[in-house]
Amino acid sequence: MRTEQKEIATSKEVREYLNWDDIQKMKHTWDVVSEVLRLTSPITGSFREALVDLNYQGYIIPKGWKLYWNGAVTHMDPKFFPNTKKFDPSRFEGAGPTPFSYVPFGGGPRMCLGKEFARLEILVFIHNVVKDFRWKLLIPNEKIEYDPMPTPIEGLPVLLQPHSS
Repeated sequence: MRTEQKEIATSKEVREYLNWDDIQKMKHTWDVVSEVLRLTSPITGSFREALVDLNYQGYIIPKGWKLYWNGAVTHMDPKFFPNTKKFDPSRFEGAGPTPFSYVPFGGGPRMCLGKEFARLEILVFIHNVVKDFRWKLLIPNEKIEYDPMPTPIEGLPVLLQPHSS
């Protein structure tokens, strides 16, 4: 169990719930989640309509045309994420990535309204699983399908075993 999780777990009474201060201490855990979301984007992309005629690198995109933006491709741009396929949560330390280079929840005025709720859910879930269980993937190289979100084909079966007391 990572140090920040141990510190939080040992500060709690048995069955005591996490509080907002505990969630704020989970910086490394959120960096790990962010790197997972970068490598396996929860959205494949979205369409936008050109509001005016655009000139992009010599190509004219007429007003009214639909443009498709791909989040997964954005997250794999080596200009923003060197060694793109390497799992490296430290990319999110400090100020983190360049604005709009990492957008698993969208960005700007179209940012997902549920981002902070999702963050809360993810961190509470991870804390409790790490604190209470050892786990093992039953299908280590399980294939992922995208329809439209990444989904393990076999449902990601795991074996959970309680930590020894």
